[in-house]
Amino acid sequence: MSHPNWNRVVIKVGSALIAPNQQGCSSHYLLSIAQFIVRCRANGTQVVLVSSGSVAAGSHMFADQEKSNIAVKKAMAAAGQTEMIATWDRLFDFPSAQMLLTHADLRDRERYVSIRETIFSLLYNNILPIVNENDTVTTDKLKVGDNDNLSAMVAAAADADALIICSDIDGLYNKNPHEHDDAKMLKSVDTIDESIYAMAGGAVKGGVGTGGMRTKIEAAEKAVSHGIDTYIINGFTELSFNMLLAGENPGTHFRPFKKPMKENEHWMRHTSNAQGEVIIEGNFDGTLITDSDQLTSSEIIGVNGEFSVGDTILVRKEDGTKLVKAKSNYSSCLLNFIANQESDEFAHEFEEKTGPIISDQHVANLEKE
Repeated sequence: MSHPNWNRVVIKVGSALIAPNQQGCSSHYLLSIAQFIVRCRANGTQVVLVSSGSVAAGSHMFADQEKSNIAVKKAMAAAGQTEMIATWDRLFDFPSAQMLLTHADLRDRERYVSIRETIFSLLYNNILPIVNENDTVTTDKLKVGDNDNLSAMVAAAADADALIICSDIDGLYNKNPHEHDDAKMLKSVDTIDESIYAMAGGAVKGGVGTGGMRTKIEAAEKAVSHGIDTYIINGFTELSFNMLLAGENPGTHFRPFKKPMKENEHWMRHTSNAQGEVIIEGNFDGTLITDSDQLTSSEIIGVNGEFSVGDTILVRKEDGTKLVKAKSNYSSCLLNFIANQESDEFAHEFEEKTGPIISDQHVANLEKE
């Protein structure tokens, strides 16, 4: 038996493992996970822990409050976060560090690079990063929404070799195993397509967490495109972690791309949010991914949304075909002004002085979606 050849691994632990009864944190299921982390580190594998559970951990402190109230949920997260971190810290004899993130942090390129540098610095100093979404300040605009997708973004930022997503079942089944006795588990997935998504439902009704199998597949799709081996395993059983350490697959293994996306392209496609749209003529045949300066205002027939210089935009054709997500070198106001000029000469002269509309340093191809 030999342990897997990982340099760095991200493990995602959900609320149901942290606070299964919503009566504060419990170490019942966390002991085997903590031991797995300890053994990984002993084998020379760096670990980043993405841990949900702050709201579930803090809910028992607000017994008489309306728990669907957003302000109360944020308070529950604030109170539960300290208990959750303290619970994890008690299980280790090495230091850990708390990192609370929002999607706004991840989708801003400068802050994203800062997150990467912080993770690398913590790992270099043998400190375990414990990451969670900052539920106390998130809004609909700022939140990732589930820690499955957050874990994939963190795995990409950390340049991880493997992402392990803990679930309440053994892996991905071709149908719901709670409802169908003949459901079969997929041991390996080479390509994530609509047939794979069709096997997943939404969030579990009455569950503690915010995700379901679909969000886990979404996370796997993000991770494998960055070249990261991804596993969905049963986090409630110690056997899962023993098998991983023995180099065996205890759940569903999503195989990574043979040619992973470059870091900039992956961030643009899977992490950055488009703030607006640029719609171009349907007969445009430029290759935006390799020669973005082919896109000029003469091809633009519409601009949707408001965005500033440096924001991410979606470039699509009028029939809805998505071409690229890219960093805009122009604001929506300026693009609208230039595109509405009757003379193309003005636009060409302006673009010659100021450069291309989208940055060829920050662009992700979407034509194969």
